[in-house]
Amino acid sequence: MPTQMRMTIERIREEYGCKLFVISLGDTRARFERGRVGPWAATLDELARELDVLIFVSAGNRDPRGGTSLEQGVTQYPGYLLENANRVCEPAGAVNALTVGSLAHSNGLGPAHEFDVHIQRITEPDEPSPFSRSGPGAGGIKKPDFVDYGGTLVFDAVARRLQRAPRLANAGILTTNADFQRQLLVSKTGTSFSAPHLAHKAAQVLRYHPDASASLIKAFMASSARVPEATQRRLGGMIEAERDQIHGNGVVNPATATFSDDHRVVLYAEDALGMDQFAVYQVPIPAEFQGNGPRWIHVSLAFDPPVRRTRAEYVGTRMNFRLIRGRTADQVFEHFRSHAGEDTEAPEMAGRFNCGLSPGPQRRDRNTLQTASVKFTQDTPQYGADYFLVVRCVGGWAADQEVRQRYAIVVELEHEAPIELYARVQQRGRIRV
Repeated sequence: MPTQMRMTIERIREEYGCKLFVISLGDTRARFERGRVGPWAATLDELARELDVLIFVSAGNRDPRGGTSLEQGVTQYPGYLLENANRVCEPAGAVNALTVGSLAHSNGLGPAHEFDVHIQRITEPDEPSPFSRSGPGAGGIKKPDFVDYGGTLVFDAVARRLQRAPRLANAGILTTNADFQRQLLVSKTGTSFSAPHLAHKAAQVLRYHPDASASLIKAFMASSARVPEATQRRLGGMIEAERDQIHGNGVVNPATATFSDDHRVVLYAEDALGMDQFAVYQVPIPAEFQGNGPRWIHVSLAFDPPVRRTRAEYVGTRMNFRLIRGRTADQVFEHFRSHAGEDTEAPEMAGRFNCGLSPGPQRRDRNTLQTASVKFTQDTPQYGADYFLVVRCVGGWAADQEVRQRYAIVVELEHEAPIELYARVQQRGRIRV
């Protein structure tokens, strides 16, 4: 399969210029040590980097508790989503591909079953699908990357079975039918259908940024993604690291990924760094953004590291970012320059200068697609009109090969009040220091 996949993707890329590939396939029989991947995932990682393409992989499906204790599909939801047997299947652990989990679009019940006591719902709308697999992926990174709608399951107490589409149409997502001569459209259930949903959103972003790299499209998508409130409530009893491995970065909004508006501004850049080097980006903070109520800064970073299955550490490079305020450009440079060229992390700046982005470094730094945000409610004029985004490439085994790591960053400033934020930022622009 890896060889066939490589030949197919390379040919389609060369002959048609295709940049988006959806792989709704998986090998549930492949067994690898936690945090490791097989040759199929490694091939996809290599192709994504070599060809600069976006590869979407479905997270995979598994019935609750493996389909054995059916009632527990209702009573023990969503805990079983974190079972070891429910980890993403090969090749969904790939670090340079986008792994897509599933959300329920509804409770799965139509008018005929809404009041049927023998049919029990498992989910409500916008909650994780009970069949969706969870992370982590290779090297312990967060997987899935995103979630989208792929249907749900319901428990039929009389038949003693889990019902799904197409038998129960309301439990599935409308899609085209393989047997199109008999019926053009059909309802189906699975992460195989959430993956193309996300690919369609990526195509919308690519339409407005046709020259963007795959990493920039990823960063745009991550910047716009939000975890639905229903998912947050349902997973409220889990720790944050566990929730991440179920819903990833959330659901992508292609409209906000593509456009700025009056009170929300999206800044972005594409660049490359050598091993153990860093870059500093000046982020303009207009006076209107220093007060006037709740406001947010969202930062997203995407990169495509080299990989090697034969190494103890699968990923060849690591990257991270910090958002600094209340310091001059010279002070920021001096702090990080003192550790440049060393395979060690620079110490964190004092808390009041280091924006408290969430999730914090321990949860995000190992990922190849990172996104974090900070919310301000108090006035912040004391920190000045410029913040600084520091992006660092931390050398791994690829440091021996003099690799320059490509990456993309997206910074979004968002204000709750209807202020003319876009016009103010546009006047100043964004520069790399």
